[in-house]
Amino acid sequence: MMLRQGVKHIFGYPGGAILPVFDAIYNSNHFEFILPRHEQGAGHMAEGYARASGNPGVVLVTSGPGATNVVTPMQDALSDGTPMVVFCGQVPTTAIGTDAFQEADVIGISRACTKWNVMVKSVAELPRRIKEAFEIATSGRPGPVLVDLPKDVTAGILRRPIPMQCTIPTHPSAATLAAREASKRQLEATIKRVAHLVNIAKKPVVYAGQGVIALPEGPKLLKEFADKACLPVTTSLQGLGCFDELDEKSLHMLGMHGSPYANMAMQEADLIIALGARFDDRVTGNVSKFAPAAKAAAAQNRGGIVHFEIMPKNINKVVQATEAVEGDVAASLALLLPHIQSKPSRPEWFSQINDWKRRLPFAYEKAAPDGLIKPQTVIEELSRLTSHMKQDTIISTGVGQHQMWAAQHFRWRHPRTIITSGGLGTMGYGLPAAIGAKVARPEALVIDIDGDASFNMTLTELSTAAQFDIDVKVIVLNNDEQGMVTQWQSLFYEDRFAHTHQKNPDFIKVSEGMGVRAQRCIKPGEQGARTIRGHHRSEGSSATDGAGGEGVA
Repeated sequence: MMLRQGVKHIFGYPGGAILPVFDAIYNSNHFEFILPRHEQGAGHMAEGYARASGNPGVVLVTSGPGATNVVTPMQDALSDGTPMVVFCGQVPTTAIGTDAFQEADVIGISRACTKWNVMVKSVAELPRRIKEAFEIATSGRPGPVLVDLPKDVTAGILRRPIPMQCTIPTHPSAATLAAREASKRQLEATIKRVAHLVNIAKKPVVYAGQGVIALPEGPKLLKEFADKACLPVTTSLQGLGCFDELDEKSLHMLGMHGSPYANMAMQEADLIIALGARFDDRVTGNVSKFAPAAKAAAAQNRGGIVHFEIMPKNINKVVQATEAVEGDVAASLALLLPHIQSKPSRPEWFSQINDWKRRLPFAYEKAAPDGLIKPQTVIEELSRLTSHMKQDTIISTGVGQHQMWAAQHFRWRHPRTIITSGGLGTMGYGLPAAIGAKVARPEALVIDIDGDASFNMTLTELSTAAQFDIDVKVIVLNNDEQGMVTQWQSLFYEDRFAHTHQKNPDFIKVSEGMGVRAQRCIKPGEQGARTIRGHHRSEGSSATDGAGGEGVA
C-alpha cells in the first residue's frame, strides 16, 4: 500500500506493537530503511527528506513512547508546512483503554500537532486510510499526518486484493459547479485588481516565502514576475533560495535577523506583494507599526498589502490584506503575469535601496580579540567554496545564532537548499535533517552548520550516518554556550547568564568513537580555509569542531 504512494525510504525505530509491519518490510526488497538512535531523529530525518525532495517523509515507530517521541517533529512539520506521514504501533484493539503496556492515547496527543490523524480499526480500512494519509499530507499547505495502527490490525490478513480505487467517485452537483464558476470569476477579478496595483506602484516589494517553493515552477515564475515588473524581492527564512541572492533585485532575508535594507524597504514600500508567506512575528515586529507606507497607500487606493496564500486562515490573521488571492502561489502567479506591464527599471526606488545596501550591510568584526576564527568567516568561506562546485549544496542548521549567521552570510541561489526549523525553532534539528536530505538527494553535498548546544541534543545520530554510510558533513560552531539565549541575557537581563553555559564533550573524540572522521579548526586565514576545503572534499561523513571563546567559533 505504501508502494502505491511512491514510498522508497522509511525512517523508524522498532518495538513490540509495530513488529508485524517491520517484519513485512524485512521480507520486502522495495524499501530502504534508516534506523536512527532515537525516534525524534527519525522524525527530523523525515522532515529533511521531505524538504530536500518535496515528497512526504515516512516515519514508522512503535506505540507509547515511540509515538510520543515523534511529537516534536510533528509539531515542527506542522509549523513549517512539511509533508510527513507517521505510522505508529498501538496495543491491540481489545486492550485499548486498559492501560496496557506502552499504551498511550496517541490520537488525542497528536490531534493538535497534525493536519489529520486516524486510528485504523480493521484490516479492510487500511488501503483507504493510507491513501487518505498521503493525500492530506501533500495537499493544500503540506503537513504531518498520523496513522495509529493497533497490533491486531497489522497482524491481520487482508483476504481480498487491495483495491486500486479506495474512495467512492463523486460527481459534483449543479450547485457545486455553479459555485466553482463564480469562484473562478471572482479570482479573475481579484487578479486584475492586483495587477493594477502592481502596475501603478512606485515602491513595490515582493515578500516571498516557502509557498513559492511548493511547486517546481514557483521560483521560475517569481523570477519572471520580478524581472518583468522590476521588483525588489525579500524572503522569509524558509523562503531562502526561491530567488537568487546574487540578482541585483535581491534584498536577502527579512525580519528580526534579516538585512536592514530589506526591513527599510518594507517600511517604505507603497505595495507589498506577499507570496506564500505568513507575516509571522519575526517579520512584522510590532504589527501596528509595520508597513506604514503600504497602509497609507491602501487608504488612497494606490497600493497596500497583497497576500497570495494557500491557507485561508493565514489571510488577515496578522496583517490586514488589501487584496487576497487564495490558492497555490505558482498557479496564481501564472494567472497574474499576462496582466503585468513590462517595466525595465525603477531608478528612484532602486537608488534608495542601493544606498541602504551600501550604508547598512550585514557586518561583523572580522578579527576576534583572541585571534580565533569567527563563525561568520567560516560561513562566508563555505559559501565561496561551494559556489564553484558542480554538485548542488544543501545546508541544514540547528537553531540559534549559527542558524541566523548561516541565513545571513551564505548566498542562497536555489530552492530546497536550506533546511532549517523556522516556526517551532527546534534545537537538535540540523544533523538528523541533514541525514534525511542526503537520503533524498544522494548526489548533493549536504552540510549541517550547527551550534554546540543544538548539536549536543542529537549528536548520537552521527552513528546512524556512519552505519548507513550516509555522507553528511557537520560544522559545529562551538562557543560552549547557548549563543542566542546568552545574547538576549546580555541585551535584556544585565548579563545574568542563567544556565546558558555548558561543558561540552570533546566533539572530536565523540565523532571518532561513532565512526566519523573529525578535525578541529580554530584559526582564520588559509589554515582555516584549507581545513574547511579538505573537510568538504573528503569521502564519507565527517565533522569539524570550530572551537573558540565567547561569541566565536
